Amino acid sequence: MGAFLDKPKTEKHNAHGAGNSLRFGLSSMQGWRVEMEDAHTAVLGLPHGLPDWSFFAVYDGHAGSRVANYCSKHLLEHIISASLNPPAAAAAASSSSTTPTPEAGLSGPAPTVEAVKAGIRVGFLKIDEHMRSFSDLRNGMDRSGSTAVGVLVSPAHIFFVNCGDSRGVLCRNSHVCFSTLDHKPCNPREKERIQNAGGSVMIQRVNGSLAVSRALGDYDYKCVEGKGPTEQLVSPEPEVFEIARAPEDQFVVLACDGIWDVMSNEELCDFVRSRLEVSDDLERVCNEVVDTCLHKGSRDNMSVVLVCMPNAPKVSEEAVRRDAELDTFLEARVEEMIEKSGDEGIPDLVTVIRQLSTESIPNLPPGGGLASKRSVVEAVYHRLNPHREEDGNGADLEEPW
Repeated sequence: MGAFLDKPKTEKHNAHGAGNSLRFGLSSMQGWRVEMEDAHTAVLGLPHGLPDWSFFAVYDGHAGSRVANYCSKHLLEHIISASLNPPAAAAAASSSSTTPTPEAGLSGPAPTVEAVKAGIRVGFLKIDEHMRSFSDLRNGMDRSGSTAVGVLVSPAHIFFVNCGDSRGVLCRNSHVCFSTLDHKPCNPREKERIQNAGGSVMIQRVNGSLAVSRALGDYDYKCVEGKGPTEQLVSPEPEVFEIARAPEDQFVVLACDGIWDVMSNEELCDFVRSRLEVSDDLERVCNEVVDTCLHKGSRDNMSVVLVCMPNAPKVSEEAVRRDAELDTFLEARVEEMIEKSGDEGIPDLVTVIRQLSTESIPNLPPGGGLASKRSVVEAVYHRLNPHREEDGNGADLEEPW
């Protein structure tokens, strides 16, 4: 199957934590891809006198995992170093006309908003320059690259950082308040830079090959003479967005494009919000996101980080009751379908799911729909048919929802 497996690998890596009035959970899964190339960072309390700050990020690697893994371990230190280095931050921010605003709620000297934004930019450029010196990346033995999306959370601000087509969203007052912008080769600004560097955009890819226009690594696309690092076919420069924190902030979701390929911003936020009303286990919520996206048809690696603010949705007895009733209804419906199969024989799982997808089922999770209840359907089906073998090529797992 080329770059895909015969069946998806559904084992997950999980982590969670709490601090600085935040809670986070994360989940990552290899899925249908031959290799797992995603990585992540989650740090509560930063060094160098920034204990009230936190950093979370998702890295979506391609052509290998080297760059994604290295960035997950070292990008933050480059950002902090640049943010607290006045000469570097001042030089990077020299083109900005915004008056620096002090951060509130930190003891001792703290970087200004503009210093942080400049430090993030410098940190990306520095780590990209540093990785170029690695022998396997320099000599072309490793051609990997990685997108990066993250948030740096201070007591007063949320700094969204994006380089590539992973995405971060902020849910405030039950609505999508902010979303980062994907860096795709067809975007007018990106296309202009690519063409100015002597490249082209074909089949929505840089030179017909790479599907993102900004990334760390990817040095085959960063060797145009006479062009600076941010003027190359692929740029390592992030876009940085600063948002003042508000009491209505509920949660931030960071995810690779394997998630966004099958869910819109609104669908994912609606789904996460509905799951937080059923469970306060953030790992479980993230696992449900990943599983739902797999069943919706995502063929990529999938990683998601969920960061909950103090005003995040709380578990509701009514929501828990409705969710339990939905599970009971689905179990009974599958049992009924199998009992009525008669001489035609027990239908396979794909047929059961297709039938359910045509029915009006109340209280399905918004944004997730029937795909988010795949595990419930599978569990009762296999309980009633313990010896039935699924399609060996895993086709039933690809069934569109």
